Formats: sequence, structure tokens, C-alpha cells
Amino acid sequence: MPRLIWGGADCVELARRYGTPLYVMDEAVIRARCAEARRNFLEKWPGASVCYASKAFLTAAMVRIIDQEGLGLDVVSGGELHTALSAEFPASRIEMHGNAKSEGELRAALSRGVGRVIVDGQMELELLDELAAGKRQDILIRVAPGVTPNTHSHIVTGHKGSKFGFPIEGRILEDAVVFAMNSPNLTLKGFHFHIGSQIFENGFHVESVRRVAALAERLKNVLGFETDELNFGGGFGVGKIPENAPALGEPHLPLALFTDPMMETLTAECEARGLKRPSVCIEPGRWIVAEAGITLYKVETVKRLPGVTYVGVDGGMPDNPRPSLYQAAYEAVIANKTGLPASEKVTIAGKCCETGDILIESIALPPVERGDIIAVFNTGAYNFSMASNYNRLPRPAVVLVNDGRADEIVARQDEAALLLGDRIPERFFYL
Repeated sequence: MPRLIWGGADCVELARRYGTPLYVMDEAVIRARCAEARRNFLEKWPGASVCYASKAFLTAAMVRIIDQEGLGLDVVSGGELHTALSAEFPASRIEMHGNAKSEGELRAALSRGVGRVIVDGQMELELLDELAAGKRQDILIRVAPGVTPNTHSHIVTGHKGSKFGFPIEGRILEDAVVFAMNSPNLTLKGFHFHIGSQIFENGFHVESVRRVAALAERLKNVLGFETDELNFGGGFGVGKIPENAPALGEPHLPLALFTDPMMETLTAECEARGLKRPSVCIEPGRWIVAEAGITLYKVETVKRLPGVTYVGVDGGMPDNPRPSLYQAAYEAVIANKTGLPASEKVTIAGKCCETGDILIESIALPPVERGDIIAVFNTGAYNFSMASNYNRLPRPAVVLVNDGRADEIVARQDEAALLLGDRIPERFFYL
């Protein structure tokens, strides 16, 4: 019976060797996306840079891949910063994000010499200025362009009233720019924006560029501030089925579909407004890793009821909360039955005690049996990152595959690990 091969490795054998649920990442796909970013953005547009948005998927091995591929790194927490630095990533190529950075996180970023801090609000700006006394920290100010793309409301980030950044209009932003310009400890390089995730149309990005170019002109005329850098963020869409999935793949969305119109618009806007074109950074995360990843599950039960058949697997919400959070859609195959026709519709249900723990509703598969291995596609982004121990389930292992070789880059948690930090008060022993 034909089996699913991922990164040259037999998925059924991977499940047997490493257990399930199991995250499997194809290294060649990750590196191919990094190469595309270099070829179609870095090498095409002078002054361009790329920072991988590490919140999508971050391990020490992933840090090394990004370093080897010559990209920068975007981190949003002290933990992500620690992971990057522990894997010896150059701090100068790290940018620190976050809408509620703690004093400790800002101190760590300053002490380790991160290349950029993206400032999200006035209070943070003032705190960073205080903490940076005696240093000189380069910063960008995050702005919300007021654009609302066609995507789920939970992953829209650049609209009016967003919790992220400064509104692009009005005195609030101008006051922040003046404060930064007058600071002896901060160097304002320019602005950052990110309008959301899983955006498949470039028009929203292009409109954001127009609005930020108008902002740059206004600040130059009103405050004499010249924008040296812009960061366009990421959010470039990824489909449900990777192009390398056997007989299932859908077209990969090229990075240039987004970046070329954005850069062409910026160039034209700057020329029309009498501005020098700033250097530009982008932050792809999901776009780099989503298609590289699959998750393997073992079928534990098949429950055929009137009108619906539930396939119960040994994972679910703890290893992939995205369907429950914002109705993320996935496709799957039976890894040990790839040669059989899809003859029945089933719903793949997770094992958690939650009605909403459904991974995929109404998917056509070959007849499913206990012990089959289900492979869910495009789980490389945000699944491992968002994994939890809900229902006291251990987090899965992560395996990196390349040309048939498999390396376990994150060990599976065992039940002992669930008790780390778990304490029984001493007084309980004397009741």
C-alpha cells in the first residue's frame, strides 16, 4: 500500500519511531522559502531585509536554519529572545516586538544589543528611553494604517482601534515622534505596520503603503523628520494544502505577489511626494514554515452515527488550537492508505473533553480504521508554538526531515515533565 512520504521520510515509520501526535517539518521546504525571499526581495530591491517572524515556529534548530539562510529574526517575548540567543543568533539581526513588553524584556533587549526595538505605545517609549540611558537604541514606531483586510477578525491587526501600535492619524503619533527625536537615548529610524495574517490579496498591503507614505510626507513637512526605514510586517497568505503534497497540492503564493506591488507603490509614492525611498524590511513567518509542516495522528476510534462519522485521534486542541480559536481549515490524508480512493466523509475529532475539539469537519477519506495514521497538512506555523498541556496531555515531539533523514529537534514531553514546578504545600502533609 502506498504511504505518504514527507521530506523523503516514510510518515508511517516516523509515527512508529517517534510516536504520535508528531510534528514533522521538511527542512528543504523551509530553506526553499528562505531562498525565494532572498531571490525575489533581498536581491531585487536595494536596502531590503527580511526578518523571520519567529512566533510562527521557533526552536533552537529553526534559529540555526534562519541564521544559515542569512535572514534576521523577529521576536515578541523574552522567551523567544532567550531561545534565539541560546542558539547563538547575532543580536544585531534581532528585532524586538510586542504590545506589552515587560521591563525585564526591554532590559534584556537593551543589554544584549538587539538591532531594533519596535515601540508599540507612548508608555513603552518613555520606559525604553529611561532604561536606555547611557546607550543608543535604534527603534521603529508601530503604526496602525487603518486598513481592514479580508481575514478572520482575530487575526486583523492594523485596523482603527487595534491594540497594536499608534493610530496613523492625529497628535498621538506626532507627539511620540517628537519625544523620540528629542531623546538622547533613542534613534527613531522609521515605522512598522502589520495589517493581519492569512491575507491573499495584495491590495490591502498596497493601500497601507500609500497611507504610510502620506504619513512620512506629513512628518517631514510638520516635524522635519525623515523616514529612513519602513517595516511592512508579514501576513502573506498560505493555502490549506502544500504544493508538494502528493496529488493534492494547490499553487504556492509567491512572495513577489505581495512585495513587488508594495515596493513599486512605495517607490512611486516617494517620488511623487519628494521623499527618499526608505529601506524596507518584511517579516514572513507562516509563509516560510506553514507548508513545511505536517502533524501525524493515530486513529483511536471510529464512531459511525446517523449523519456523521467521527474519527477520534490521539491529539487535537492541545497540539492545534487554531480550528477552535478562529476556524482555521485544514486538509488531511491517511498516511498508510494514500493509494486508496476517498470513499467516505468523516469528521476528525480531537480527544479533549470539549465539543469544539474538532480538527477537520466533513473531509473525504478512504475507509478509516483504528490504528491508521492521519497526516494533517500545513501545520508548520502556530501549531507547535501554541501547543498546550490542556487535559494534562504531553506536548508532541518535533522531527526535522530532509532527504530521508529524520532528526528529533524537540523531544516529546513525558508525564514526569507535566509535574515540573508542581508543588504540594507542606501544610497539606499535616492535616
